[in-house]
Amino acid sequence: MEAQAINPHFPTTLNSKNRNFMAKITCFPQSPTWVSCKSHNLSFVPEFGTSLKKDLSLRSSCVVKAKVGSDGGEELGEGVSRKNLAVFVSGGGSNFRSIHEAILDGRINGDIVVLVAKCGGANYARNKGIPVIVFPKTKSGSEGLSPHDLVSALRKFKVDNVLLAGFLKLIPAELIRAYPKSILNIHPSLLPSFGGKGYYGMKVHRAVIASGVRYSGPTIHFVDEHYDTGRILAQRVVPVLVTDTAEELAARVLQEEHQVYVEVAAALCEERIIWREDGVPLIRSKDDPDKFS
Repeated sequence: MEAQAINPHFPTTLNSKNRNFMAKITCFPQSPTWVSCKSHNLSFVPEFGTSLKKDLSLRSSCVVKAKVGSDGGEELGEGVSRKNLAVFVSGGGSNFRSIHEAILDGRINGDIVVLVAKCGGANYARNKGIPVIVFPKTKSGSEGLSPHDLVSALRKFKVDNVLLAGFLKLIPAELIRAYPKSILNIHPSLLPSFGGKGYYGMKVHRAVIASGVRYSGPTIHFVDEHYDTGRILAQRVVPVLVTDTAEELAARVLQEEHQVYVEVAAALCEERIIWREDGVPLIRSKDDPDKFS
């Protein structure tokens, strides 16, 4: 639909280099407070209040995302297209749900187009209209995809990035080759400590407490062909209390997981993840492009 049909504050604006050609801006409401606007013309951009520079030109088919305030004002977001995400889960899928909720309220510029699961998280996905596929194959072979078929399925869904959210199987080499530097995982300890094969769920938290370390927390890292050895992207620190049980520590770590994974997914979809020359990934600050974490 036309931008003006959504909000009267979305007029089209002539670029100063070409004032004789009318631009057509198409806007897509993503939530009650967010809208994506798409222009196929390099000379024109939509005007959002006074926050947009008049001489700015967009790339062809570029999407601009704006937040509409309660006072009728708007904030211009990054000029990047929405990303298609695949989420893999093996457990209850709480990180998957927190990411999906953040998408619905406009904090993440992407969409979960498919869930890869064999668990309770699939029920939530189906209730939300998200397609579910099974991987890996079951022991009987009656259902589930092979690694080759999994890659083909993700390509059919036009997946840009893969997010592992409690997925306990080793990711096949075929998928890693198909999505280089595009697969993220979250682990419930401060890697490289308490990671690797066999370290998952409560086993991690019991090992943390038994070791006597004073701090733990979630780690988000890129995925390679081994367990928990990919490049670290983000971490959050949680104190380990002297009275902690594994369950109590796990609950506090999980709260941080939900926050940091949403923030990292947002950065991923806004193309704010860069790679240093030595191969270390960094997240560019949304507020200050000269700062990284």
